[in-house]
Amino acid sequence: QVQLVESGGGLAQPGGSLRLSCTTSGFTFYGYAMGWFRQAPGKEREFVASINSRSGGTLYADSVKGRFTISRDDAKKTLYLQMTSLKPEDTARYYCAKRSGADSIGTMDPDDYNYWGQGTQVTVSS
Repeated sequence: QVQLVESGGGLAQPGGSLRLSCTTSGFTFYGYAMGWFRQAPGKEREFVASINSRSGGTLYADSVKGRFTISRDDAKKTLYLQMTSLKPEDTARYYCAKRSGADSIGTMDPDDYNYWGQGTQVTVSS
């Protein structure tokens, strides 16, 4: 079955960096767009970044553009999110998600994703 497992979260200082990983199994990873979303306490889940299959085209939320970089290693079936210049408002639980539909492109709508990991907590605080 499809499994997505996030790791790499933790505590970071403002201005610091973290790299999240999402290891996957149970589907042909290279054939699907993937996304990162986050949810802070009391807030709705929000889009962070997505990456297309094959061509690797990317999409970012305005709030993270220029600070976060999404990437994928199809051989390792792993999705990454490199986060730099972290801010306290980046504090949230971060989830990776598999886009529904093979060869589709990444989108900002969580309803376009049909499998989710359990999330990894990122806390940015001094």
